[in-house]
Amino acid sequence: MSGLRPCFADMHVHIGSSGDGKPVKISASRQLTFQAIAEEASSRKGIALLGVIDCHAPAVQADIDRLLDAGEMTEVSGGGIRYRETVILPGVEMEVREAGFGGGPYHLLAYLPSLDAMKEWTAWMSPRMKNVSLSSQRIRATGRELQKELLDRGGLLVPAHVFTPHRGLLGCSADRLSDRLDPDGIAAVELGLSADSAMAGRLSQLDRYAVLTNSDAHSTGVIGRECNELLIGDPSFAEFAAALRGRDGRRIAANLGLHPKLGKYHASFCPSCRSPLAEGAPDAVCPSCGSPRLVTGVDVRIGRLADRVTPEWPAGRPPYRHQVPLGFFPGVGPKLRERLFREVGTEMDILHRIGRDEIAAVAGERIADAILDAREGRLGFTAGAGGTYGRVGD
Repeated sequence: MSGLRPCFADMHVHIGSSGDGKPVKISASRQLTFQAIAEEASSRKGIALLGVIDCHAPAVQADIDRLLDAGEMTEVSGGGIRYRETVILPGVEMEVREAGFGGGPYHLLAYLPSLDAMKEWTAWMSPRMKNVSLSSQRIRATGRELQKELLDRGGLLVPAHVFTPHRGLLGCSADRLSDRLDPDGIAAVELGLSADSAMAGRLSQLDRYAVLTNSDAHSTGVIGRECNELLIGDPSFAEFAAALRGRDGRRIAANLGLHPKLGKYHASFCPSCRSPLAEGAPDAVCPSCGSPRLVTGVDVRIGRLADRVTPEWPAGRPPYRHQVPLGFFPGVGPKLRERLFREVGTEMDILHRIGRDEIAAVAGERIADAILDAREGRLGFTAGAGGTYGRVGD
Protein backbone atom coordinates (compact mmCIF):
# COMPACT_ATOMS: atom_id res chain seq x y z
CA MET A 1 0.00 0.00 0.00
CA SER A 2 1.40 3.33 -1.09
CA GLY A 3 2.85 5.45 1.69
CA LEU A 4 2.87 2.72 4.35
CA ARG A 5 6.06 1.29 5.80
CA PRO A 6 7.10 -0.95 8.68
CA CYS A 7 8.52 0.62 11.82
CA PHE A 8 9.34 -0.47 15.36
CA ALA A 9 7.26 0.95 18.24
CA ASP A 10 7.81 0.64 22.01
CA MET A 11 4.89 2.27 23.78
CA HIS A 12 5.83 2.00 27.47
CA VAL A 13 9.03 3.76 28.56
CA HIS A 14 9.29 5.47 31.96
CA ILE A 15 11.08 8.68 32.94
CA GLY A 16 13.43 8.46 35.93
CA SER A 17 13.91 12.17 36.47
CA SER A 18 13.41 15.55 34.87
CA GLY A 19 16.29 17.43 33.27
CA ASP A 20 16.84 19.43 36.46
CA GLY A 21 16.97 16.30 38.63
CA LYS A 22 13.45 16.07 40.04
CA PRO A 23 12.45 12.41 40.60
CA VAL A 24 9.60 11.05 38.49
CA LYS A 25 9.64 7.22 38.46
CA ILE A 26 11.32 6.38 41.76
CA SER A 27 12.35 2.86 40.68
CA ALA A 28 13.78 4.02 37.33
CA SER A 29 17.29 5.16 36.48
CA ARG A 30 17.92 8.86 37.11
CA GLN A 31 19.63 8.93 33.70
CA LEU A 32 16.26 8.23 32.08
CA THR A 33 15.26 11.77 31.14
CA PHE A 34 12.95 12.72 28.29
CA GLN A 35 15.87 13.79 26.10
CA ALA A 36 18.02 10.74 26.95
CA ILE A 37 15.12 8.44 26.06
CA ALA A 38 14.71 10.13 22.68
CA GLU A 39 18.44 9.89 21.93
CA GLU A 40 18.60 6.19 22.88
CA ALA A 41 15.54 5.27 20.84
CA SER A 42 16.70 7.13 17.76
CA SER A 43 20.45 6.46 17.65
CA ARG A 44 20.93 3.04 19.30
CA LYS A 45 17.62 1.20 19.28
CA GLY A 46 16.03 2.01 15.95
CA ILE A 47 12.61 2.73 17.48
CA ALA A 48 10.55 5.03 15.24
CA LEU A 49 7.49 5.42 17.51
CA LEU A 50 7.86 5.70 21.26
CA GLY A 51 5.29 5.97 24.05
CA VAL A 52 6.98 7.93 26.84
CA ILE A 53 5.06 7.38 30.04
CA ASP A 54 5.16 10.02 32.82
CA CYS A 55 4.67 13.00 30.49
CA HIS A 56 1.97 14.11 32.93
CA ALA A 57 4.63 15.33 35.40
CA PRO A 58 4.92 19.15 35.31
CA ALA A 59 8.73 19.00 35.44
CA VAL A 60 8.77 16.71 32.39
CA GLN A 61 6.40 19.02 30.56
CA ALA A 62 8.82 21.87 31.25
CA ASP A 63 11.61 19.78 29.69
CA ILE A 64 9.51 19.19 26.59
CA ASP A 65 8.64 22.88 26.30
CA ARG A 66 12.35 23.73 26.51
CA LEU A 67 13.28 21.23 23.79
CA LEU A 68 10.49 22.48 21.53
CA ASP A 69 11.45 26.13 22.09
CA ALA A 70 15.09 25.35 21.30
CA GLY A 71 14.13 23.62 18.05
CA GLU A 72 15.65 20.30 19.17
CA MET A 73 12.22 18.69 18.86
CA THR A 74 9.14 19.55 16.82
CA GLU A 75 5.46 18.69 17.08
CA VAL A 76 4.15 16.69 14.13
CA SER A 77 0.82 16.78 12.34
CA GLY A 78 -1.33 13.89 13.50
CA GLY A 79 0.03 14.16 17.04
CA GLY A 80 3.41 13.49 18.58
CA ILE A 81 6.83 15.07 19.11
CA ARG A 82 9.67 14.35 16.67
CA TYR A 83 13.31 13.94 17.64
CA ARG A 84 15.51 12.94 14.68
CA GLU A 85 14.30 9.49 13.56
CA THR A 86 11.81 8.99 16.43
CA VAL A 87 8.31 10.34 17.15
CA ILE A 88 7.26 10.36 20.81
CA LEU A 89 3.67 10.08 22.00
CA PRO A 90 2.96 11.60 25.44
CA GLY A 91 1.72 8.95 27.86
CA VAL A 92 0.90 8.37 31.51
CA GLU A 93 0.48 5.33 33.76
CA MET A 94 -2.10 5.51 36.55
CA GLU A 95 -2.99 3.21 39.42
CA VAL A 96 -6.66 2.52 40.15
CA ARG A 97 -8.18 0.73 43.10
CA GLU A 98 -11.94 0.28 42.98
CA ALA A 99 -13.66 0.99 46.29
CA GLY A 100 -16.09 -1.73 47.28
CA PHE A 101 -14.60 -4.37 45.00
CA GLY A 102 -12.33 -7.24 45.87
CA GLY A 103 -9.01 -7.55 44.12
CA GLY A 104 -5.94 -5.39 44.12
CA PRO A 105 -5.00 -2.13 42.41
CA TYR A 106 -4.21 -2.14 38.71
CA HIS A 107 -2.38 0.06 36.21
CA LEU A 108 -3.74 1.78 33.10
CA LEU A 109 -1.79 3.44 30.30
CA ALA A 110 -3.16 6.52 28.58
CA TYR A 111 -1.87 8.22 25.43
CA LEU A 112 -2.78 11.71 24.26
CA PRO A 113 -2.02 13.37 20.93
CA SER A 114 -0.21 16.51 22.10
CA LEU A 115 1.63 18.17 24.97
CA ASP A 116 -1.27 20.61 25.42
CA ALA A 117 -3.71 17.69 25.75
CA MET A 118 -1.42 16.10 28.33
CA LYS A 119 -1.25 19.34 30.30
CA GLU A 120 -5.06 19.39 30.40
CA TRP A 121 -5.01 15.77 31.62
CA THR A 122 -2.56 16.74 34.37
CA ALA A 123 -4.96 19.49 35.47
CA TRP A 124 -7.79 16.93 35.65
CA MET A 125 -5.70 14.39 37.60
CA SER A 126 -4.02 16.79 40.01
CA PRO A 127 -6.88 17.18 42.56
CA ARG A 128 -7.50 13.41 42.38
CA MET A 129 -3.92 12.35 43.10
CA LYS A 130 -1.63 12.79 46.09
CA ASN A 131 1.43 13.78 44.05
CA VAL A 132 0.95 14.42 40.35
CA SER A 133 4.71 14.91 39.91
CA LEU A 134 5.45 11.19 40.38
CA SER A 135 4.84 8.17 38.17
CA SER A 136 2.12 5.51 38.46
CA GLN A 137 0.33 7.20 41.35
CA ARG A 138 -3.02 6.11 42.79
CA ILE A 139 -5.89 8.16 41.36
CA ARG A 140 -9.13 8.81 43.20
CA ALA A 141 -11.44 7.75 40.40
CA THR A 142 -12.91 4.51 39.15
CA GLY A 143 -11.58 2.90 36.01
CA ARG A 144 -14.74 3.78 34.11
CA GLU A 145 -14.68 7.42 35.27
CA LEU A 146 -11.07 7.76 34.21
CA GLN A 147 -11.80 6.00 30.92
CA LYS A 148 -14.67 8.34 30.02
CA GLU A 149 -12.65 11.47 30.81
CA LEU A 150 -9.76 10.24 28.70
CA LEU A 151 -11.86 9.23 25.69
CA ASP A 152 -13.70 12.56 25.78
CA ARG A 153 -10.27 14.17 25.28
CA GLY A 154 -9.42 11.95 22.30
CA GLY A 155 -7.06 9.69 24.25
CA LEU A 156 -6.33 5.97 24.01
CA LEU A 157 -6.63 3.63 27.02
CA VAL A 158 -4.59 0.42 27.42
CA PRO A 159 -4.55 -1.87 30.51
CA ALA A 160 -0.86 -2.23 31.42
CA HIS A 161 0.97 -5.59 31.84
CA VAL A 162 -2.49 -7.06 32.14
CA PHE A 163 -1.60 -10.51 33.57
CA THR A 164 1.09 -9.67 36.13
CA PRO A 165 0.46 -10.44 39.83
CA HIS A 166 1.47 -6.90 40.75
CA ARG A 167 -0.82 -4.20 39.30
CA GLY A 168 -2.15 -6.23 36.36
CA LEU A 169 -5.93 -5.84 35.85
CA LEU A 170 -6.42 -9.53 35.08
CA GLY A 171 -3.45 -10.56 37.18
CA CYS A 172 -4.63 -9.35 40.57
CA SER A 173 -7.76 -7.20 40.32
CA ALA A 174 -10.52 -8.90 38.32
CA ASP A 175 -11.36 -11.93 36.20
CA ARG A 176 -12.72 -9.89 33.28
CA LEU A 177 -11.79 -6.54 31.77
CA SER A 178 -15.49 -5.63 31.83
CA ASP A 179 -15.46 -5.86 35.64
CA ARG A 180 -13.44 -2.64 35.72
CA LEU A 181 -13.78 -0.91 32.32
CA ASP A 182 -16.18 -0.32 29.45
CA PRO A 183 -15.00 -2.97 26.95
CA ASP A 184 -15.81 -0.67 24.02
CA GLY A 185 -13.39 1.99 25.29
CA ILE A 186 -10.24 -0.17 25.43
CA ALA A 187 -7.83 0.54 22.57
CA ALA A 188 -5.53 -2.45 23.14
CA VAL A 189 -4.19 -4.74 25.86
CA GLU A 190 -0.53 -4.82 26.92
CA LEU A 191 0.59 -8.41 27.53
CA GLY A 192 3.56 -7.77 29.84
CA LEU A 193 6.93 -9.51 29.78
CA SER A 194 5.73 -12.89 31.09
CA ALA A 195 3.03 -13.70 28.51
CA ASP A 196 2.76 -13.99 24.74
CA SER A 197 -0.08 -13.99 22.22
CA ALA A 198 -0.55 -17.76 22.39
CA MET A 199 -1.20 -17.49 26.13
CA ALA A 200 -3.62 -14.60 25.56
CA GLY A 201 -5.34 -16.70 22.92
CA ARG A 202 -6.75 -18.97 25.64
CA LEU A 203 -9.05 -16.12 26.80
CA SER A 204 -11.91 -15.40 24.42
CA GLN A 205 -12.57 -12.06 26.16
CA LEU A 206 -9.36 -10.71 24.55
CA ASP A 207 -10.20 -11.73 20.98
CA ARG A 208 -11.55 -8.31 20.04
CA TYR A 209 -8.45 -6.37 21.11
CA ALA A 210 -5.10 -5.57 19.58
CA VAL A 211 -2.26 -6.73 21.82
CA LEU A 212 0.88 -4.72 22.51
CA THR A 213 4.32 -5.89 23.57
CA ASN A 214 6.20 -3.05 25.25
CA SER A 215 9.40 -2.84 27.28
CA ASP A 216 8.10 -1.04 30.42
CA ALA A 217 11.66 0.31 30.43
CA HIS A 218 13.11 1.63 33.69
CA SER A 219 16.55 2.28 32.13
CA THR A 220 17.74 3.37 28.69
CA GLY A 221 19.42 0.05 27.92
CA VAL A 222 16.19 -1.95 27.94
CA ILE A 223 14.19 0.32 25.64
CA GLY A 224 12.87 -1.97 22.91
CA ARG A 225 13.38 -5.26 24.79
CA GLU A 226 9.76 -5.78 23.79
CA CYS A 227 8.30 -3.80 20.91
CA ASN A 228 5.82 -3.89 18.04
CA GLU A 229 6.32 -3.77 14.31
CA LEU A 230 3.69 -1.45 12.86
CA LEU A 231 2.70 -0.88 9.25
CA ILE A 232 1.83 2.83 9.14
CA GLY A 233 2.49 6.09 7.33
CA ASP A 234 4.66 8.76 8.93
CA PRO A 235 4.65 7.94 12.68
CA SER A 236 2.11 9.91 14.71
CA PHE A 237 -0.65 9.51 17.28
CA ALA A 238 -3.25 9.25 14.49
CA GLU A 239 -1.27 6.54 12.70
CA PHE A 240 -0.83 4.58 15.95
CA ALA A 241 -4.58 4.77 16.66
CA ALA A 242 -5.34 3.59 13.12
CA ALA A 243 -2.93 0.65 13.49
CA LEU A 244 -4.63 -0.47 16.72
CA ARG A 245 -7.99 -0.37 14.94
CA GLY A 246 -6.73 -1.97 11.72
CA ARG A 247 -7.94 0.95 9.60
CA ASP A 248 -6.94 1.98 6.07
CA GLY A 249 -4.29 -0.69 5.81
CA ARG A 250 -2.59 0.38 9.05
CA ARG A 251 -2.00 -2.52 11.41
CA ILE A 252 0.27 -4.19 13.91
CA ALA A 253 2.38 -6.40 11.64
CA ALA A 254 4.11 -8.32 14.45
CA ASN A 255 4.56 -8.40 18.22
CA LEU A 256 8.21 -8.78 19.21
CA GLY A 257 8.40 -9.91 22.81
CA LEU A 258 10.44 -11.83 25.30
CA HIS A 259 9.91 -15.54 25.46
CA PRO A 260 7.44 -15.65 28.41
CA LYS A 261 9.91 -17.66 30.49
CA LEU A 262 12.31 -14.69 30.44
CA GLY A 263 9.72 -12.49 32.17
CA LYS A 264 9.92 -11.76 35.89
CA TYR A 265 6.56 -13.26 36.85
CA HIS A 266 6.05 -16.25 34.54
CA ALA A 267 6.29 -18.92 37.27
CA SER A 268 4.66 -18.84 40.71
CA PHE A 269 6.94 -17.92 43.59
CA CYS A 270 7.22 -18.40 47.34
CA PRO A 271 8.40 -15.18 49.04
CA SER A 272 8.97 -17.04 52.32
CA CYS A 273 11.81 -19.23 51.06
CA ARG A 274 12.51 -17.26 47.85
CA SER A 275 11.83 -20.29 45.65
CA PRO A 276 10.10 -20.48 42.26
CA LEU A 277 7.57 -23.27 41.89
CA ALA A 278 8.25 -25.82 39.19
CA GLU A 279 5.93 -25.74 36.20
CA GLY A 280 2.85 -27.84 36.90
CA ALA A 281 3.49 -28.03 40.65
CA PRO A 282 0.42 -27.65 42.93
CA ASP A 283 0.22 -24.02 44.00
CA ALA A 284 -1.84 -24.20 47.20
CA VAL A 285 1.31 -24.33 49.33
CA CYS A 286 5.02 -24.08 48.61
CA PRO A 287 6.45 -27.58 48.03
CA SER A 288 9.77 -26.46 49.55
CA CYS A 289 8.70 -24.86 52.84
CA GLY A 290 4.94 -25.39 53.10
CA SER A 291 4.05 -21.68 53.13
CA PRO A 292 0.60 -20.85 51.73
CA ARG A 293 1.70 -17.28 50.91
CA LEU A 294 2.50 -17.60 47.21
CA VAL A 295 2.74 -15.08 44.36
CA THR A 296 0.72 -16.55 41.51
CA GLY A 297 2.68 -16.68 38.27
CA VAL A 298 1.29 -15.44 34.97
CA ASP A 299 1.23 -18.96 33.53
CA VAL A 300 -0.93 -20.22 36.43
CA ARG A 301 -3.18 -17.15 36.44
CA ILE A 302 -3.94 -17.47 32.73
CA GLY A 303 -4.73 -21.14 33.28
CA ARG A 304 -7.33 -20.15 35.88
CA LEU A 305 -8.93 -17.53 33.64
CA ALA A 306 -8.80 -19.49 30.40
CA ASP A 307 -11.98 -20.66 28.71
CA ARG A 308 -9.99 -22.56 26.06
CA VAL A 309 -7.54 -25.41 26.36
CA THR A 310 -5.99 -24.68 22.96
CA PRO A 311 -5.17 -21.08 22.04
CA GLU A 312 -7.04 -19.50 19.17
CA TRP A 313 -5.62 -16.79 16.92
CA PRO A 314 -8.30 -14.18 16.19
CA ALA A 315 -8.51 -12.74 12.68
CA GLY A 316 -6.18 -9.77 12.39
CA ARG A 317 -3.96 -10.66 15.35
CA PRO A 318 -0.35 -10.54 14.13
CA PRO A 319 2.35 -13.17 14.63
CA TYR A 320 4.28 -13.10 17.91
CA ARG A 321 8.03 -13.35 17.44
CA HIS A 322 10.01 -14.28 20.51
CA GLN A 323 12.80 -11.76 20.97
CA VAL A 324 15.89 -12.10 23.13
CA PRO A 325 17.45 -8.66 23.79
CA LEU A 326 21.21 -8.40 23.51
CA GLY A 327 21.64 -8.03 27.27
CA PHE A 328 20.18 -11.50 27.87
CA PHE A 329 22.89 -13.29 25.85
CA PRO A 330 25.75 -14.57 28.03
CA GLY A 331 28.90 -12.66 27.16
CA VAL A 332 27.17 -9.55 25.80
CA GLY A 333 27.97 -6.79 28.26
CA PRO A 334 27.71 -3.00 27.95
CA LYS A 335 31.03 -2.57 26.12
CA LEU A 336 30.23 -5.15 23.47
CA ARG A 337 26.72 -3.74 23.02
CA GLU A 338 28.14 -0.28 22.39
CA ARG A 339 30.63 -1.70 19.88
CA LEU A 340 27.83 -3.54 18.09
CA PHE A 341 25.75 -0.35 17.90
CA ARG A 342 28.75 1.57 16.60
CA GLU A 343 30.00 -0.95 14.03
CA VAL A 344 27.01 -3.11 13.09
CA GLY A 345 23.68 -1.32 13.58
CA THR A 346 20.79 -0.64 15.95
CA GLU A 347 19.63 -3.33 18.38
CA MET A 348 16.46 -4.03 16.39
CA ASP A 349 18.47 -4.53 13.21
CA ILE A 350 20.99 -6.81 14.96
CA LEU A 351 18.26 -8.96 16.52
CA HIS A 352 16.08 -9.27 13.43
CA ARG A 353 17.72 -8.19 10.17
CA ILE A 354 21.51 -8.17 10.00
CA GLY A 355 23.30 -11.25 8.69
CA ARG A 356 25.23 -13.68 10.89
CA ASP A 357 28.66 -12.90 9.40
CA GLU A 358 28.37 -9.16 10.09
CA ILE A 359 27.47 -9.87 13.72
CA ALA A 360 30.19 -12.51 14.10
CA ALA A 361 32.86 -10.09 12.85
CA VAL A 362 32.29 -7.99 15.99
CA ALA A 363 30.74 -10.32 18.58
CA GLY A 364 32.31 -13.65 17.65
CA GLU A 365 30.92 -16.90 16.27
CA ARG A 366 29.27 -18.14 19.49
CA ILE A 367 27.23 -15.00 20.10
CA ALA A 368 26.29 -14.66 16.43
CA ASP A 369 25.06 -18.25 16.42
CA ALA A 370 23.03 -17.62 19.60
CA ILE A 371 21.38 -14.57 18.02
CA LEU A 372 20.44 -16.64 14.96
CA ASP A 373 19.16 -19.44 17.21
CA ALA A 374 16.98 -16.91 19.01
CA ARG A 375 15.54 -15.69 15.71
CA GLU A 376 14.66 -19.24 14.74
CA GLY A 377 13.28 -20.37 18.11
CA ARG A 378 16.02 -22.84 19.02
CA LEU A 379 17.08 -21.45 22.41
CA GLY A 380 16.05 -22.96 25.75
CA PHE A 381 15.14 -20.87 28.80
CA THR A 382 14.85 -21.06 32.58
CA ALA A 383 11.64 -19.38 33.75
CA GLY A 384 11.68 -16.16 35.75
CA ALA A 385 9.66 -15.71 38.95
CA GLY A 386 9.20 -13.43 41.92
CA GLY A 387 10.59 -10.33 40.21
CA THR A 388 13.71 -12.03 38.81
CA TYR A 389 14.12 -12.37 35.07
CA GLY A 390 14.48 -15.77 33.45
CA ARG A 391 17.68 -16.64 31.64
CA VAL A 392 18.90 -18.16 28.43
CA GLY A 393 19.66 -21.86 28.94
CA ASP A 394 17.69 -24.75 30.46
